[in-house]
Amino acid sequence: MRISARRGVLAPIAVAAALAAAGTPAAHAAKKPTIKVSGGVTQPVFSYQNAIREFVRVQSSVDADGDGKKDLIRVDIIRPKETNAGLQVPAIIDESPYYDNAGRGNESERKQYDANGNPVKFPLFYDNYFVPRGYAVLNVDMDGTTKSDGCPTSGGASDVLGGKAVIDWLGGRAKAFDANGKEVKATWSTGHAGMIGKSYDGTLANAVAATGVKGLDTIVPISAISSWYDYSRVNGTIWFKGEEDGLAEFVDTDPPAKCAAVRQKLADGQDDATGNYNPFWNERNYRVGPIADVGNVHASVFAIHGMNDLNVKPSQFSTWWAALAKRGVPRKVWLSQYGHVDPFDFRRDVWVDTLHQWFDHWLWKLPNGVMQQPRADLEVGPDQWVTQSDWPAPHTRALSLRPQADGTLGLKAGTGTGAYTDSKQAEGDDVSDPTTAKAYRLAYTTAPLKRDVRLSGTPEVSLKIKLDKPTANLGALLVDYGTDTRVNYLGAGSGVKTLTTEDCHGESTAADDACYKKVVTDTVTSDVNVVTRGYLDAQNRHSLSHASPLTPGTAYSVRWDTLPQDYRFKAGHRLALVLIGTDADTQDDDATGAAVTVDLAGSKITLPVIVGGTPSESTFSAEQKWRGPTHVVLPKQPHDFH
Repeated sequence: MRISARRGVLAPIAVAAALAAAGTPAAHAAKKPTIKVSGGVTQPVFSYQNAIREFVRVQSSVDADGDGKKDLIRVDIIRPKETNAGLQVPAIIDESPYYDNAGRGNESERKQYDANGNPVKFPLFYDNYFVPRGYAVLNVDMDGTTKSDGCPTSGGASDVLGGKAVIDWLGGRAKAFDANGKEVKATWSTGHAGMIGKSYDGTLANAVAATGVKGLDTIVPISAISSWYDYSRVNGTIWFKGEEDGLAEFVDTDPPAKCAAVRQKLADGQDDATGNYNPFWNERNYRVGPIADVGNVHASVFAIHGMNDLNVKPSQFSTWWAALAKRGVPRKVWLSQYGHVDPFDFRRDVWVDTLHQWFDHWLWKLPNGVMQQPRADLEVGPDQWVTQSDWPAPHTRALSLRPQADGTLGLKAGTGTGAYTDSKQAEGDDVSDPTTAKAYRLAYTTAPLKRDVRLSGTPEVSLKIKLDKPTANLGALLVDYGTDTRVNYLGAGSGVKTLTTEDCHGESTAADDACYKKVVTDTVTSDVNVVTRGYLDAQNRHSLSHASPLTPGTAYSVRWDTLPQDYRFKAGHRLALVLIGTDADTQDDDATGAAVTVDLAGSKITLPVIVGGTPSESTFSAEQKWRGPTHVVLPKQPHDFH
């Protein structure tokens, strides 16, 4: 046996050596395919037209629909044909619940399939661009959506663990099956994967990374959630009612009865009656939750967020970012002045180039210098981008502005009181005619600025109040009064307009082209801009889980953070603090009708700012007689799930 085995090994080697010496085609055929790198990035040397298009169904660890079987997660795959000849490639994954309902991207693309059920159209440009450069691209149907088993749970455990199972399959730790039920292994995979996506898709990337799953080397979350409570709630106030069950119903295109019981559990668990945090929301907290915890993240993170996104609010990014920083996670960020918008639709060419470098570095391990670039790219005005070493901007100073009895906002403690009623008003009404008393708000404005003041970070509101009822919704708007041309983030496109002309990024087939309509920034010239907002249900001042009603007539000190922002107040403009009740433009909540009395001596808003010199009275010009804009009308930013 030993002799024959030796002969069995030596003979092929001798033949191969003889063929190689003769320069025969057999020697050429034995050469293993490989990627090509030039200028620190992979080059498009693999055919998109001839790429392998297939699907598998990965077995997850959950049974979301309660049918007694572990859910199978549909994974549509496109990879270079050379992966059947020994080439191993990393995977770029977009897991989404939207492939057969809302579609993906600005043009709402959906998957398309051939007669055998294999994918022929992959939404977005990732496949067109990256497959020729030596990547597999995986479009994963989230548990309970499109062609996957199960029921969607709006950020719950099954949503997360289905995606984790796909990463495990790529690493050889989970099973997958083809259309005939035969087990399939990802022999073409290097075991290295990245997840990318906008909104729910990016949320799944955050969540799967926070499980600590091995093999997920990087994520690119765009406008992504890190805590679902903070998506539907703000400090006990209700931003969206019926969100969890409504979203699950929207993304589920199966017959309604299949997941009706699951949706009822979502409706009950979200507790629209109180707005309190509870175990339901804790399961959907990827910062410190039982399924996903930011402390488990080892993947690098390239985060993108609109600082004026009122759908997935920028606090979803800022709290996640701070936790990543505390743990030393390698990271990069782009922050824009748009709303809920993908960077492919506001900075397309730079985005494609940067994303290419990012994936090449983290998935192909190429030393291309992307991590030596400044960490943060910031949009400081329409299409005006700057870089800095981190975010928030280093070396900010705390600027505390205090309301005064005469309606001004200054550096010295105020005296006296102000009063308003918690009613539900549009923001346009809240900011109109700021020097005129209104029953539903208090408005305090600075004198004109002598020089620019840049806000970078999260403002904090501190008030001393008395109520005549056990609670009230307390709101604060930080406002810029001054004429300027700004990104129209409240407009129909959340700051962008789609053109009819196209450009292309990648290679095409008849069924799946790489060309998309161009998009430009939508601007508006206005006299007033709501820079950021923040709210608190007063009875949740101590705890988001347990209400503590106030005793009417008793003074209480309360504080809360507004949404974070990075914004430049220009010289000659005025800052304003507008105190309100319930915001009709952003909150799906009912006003209490409570009378709110504010003790000005105990009240302020504190801003992290960059300003030349130490903030002082010299920051402001001498006060001038001023009324401000009247009859302001502000559009409501569209609330698009995707």
